[in-house]
Amino acid sequence: MAEPGSAALVRSRLERARLAGLGAAAPPDMAAAYRLQAIANATLSRTLGPVAGWKIGCTTPVMQAYLGIDQPCAGAVFASTVHGSPAEIERRAFIRPGVECEIAVRLGRDLGPADAPFSRARVAEAVAAVMASIELVDDRYTDFRALGAATLTADNFFGAGCVLGPEVRDWWLHDLAAVRGRMTIDGRLAGEGRGEAILGHPLDALVWLARTRADRGESLRAGSFVTLGSLVQTQWVERGQTIVVAIDGLGEARLRLV
Repeated sequence: MAEPGSAALVRSRLERARLAGLGAAAPPDMAAAYRLQAIANATLSRTLGPVAGWKIGCTTPVMQAYLGIDQPCAGAVFASTVHGSPAEIERRAFIRPGVECEIAVRLGRDLGPADAPFSRARVAEAVAAVMASIELVDDRYTDFRALGAATLTADNFFGAGCVLGPEVRDWWLHDLAAVRGRMTIDGRLAGEGRGEAILGHPLDALVWLARTRADRGESLRAGSFVTLGSLVQTQWVERGQTIVVAIDGLGEARLRLV
């Protein structure tokens, strides 16, 4: 039997209908949120394709302050919502589209329970490539600030896809904590930040995700990617705008909303 609330999450995503909340079916804590997320994602995968990667939200002070949430939250990214750069994506695919400035990693091998305990050095061994990324988010809610971290996490934490830049295989030549990322919209600077804003080091976000999934008996699979958190506050965008995320030494990702 499907857990209460999953049908509402699926309907909101697929029908592009605003979600007011889950009422009595709202997950009471983060453990319940991830259980509900997994149930809803199993249904969403039938339409949106398999889970190709993962996103982590609220890993930087700017995003924790903006959302009023003081902990990382993870969600799935479905294959049909992953785009190579440069990308053109239709505005009508979203309710209220937003973009975020991210560093993403591609895994070259699995990270699972057998690899625990996790450390920055251990997860680095599993990273095959690093790239600039534009995370696509969608405000699917009547008031996202009223929902709380657990309900937002059950709904993949605003996730609506991503645009991935070219993969950098010699990423280890760059100090990921020191790299600066910036986002421009129609050529105007929308914000910038350093990699160290992501939990002190971008790979520490990967440590967090690998550990929390391993605690649930789950793995991160080789070939999947992880976006590690936004260096810039979410920017809400509209049709006709061009968004560029550039990360020092790691290239850029480019999107036009059409």
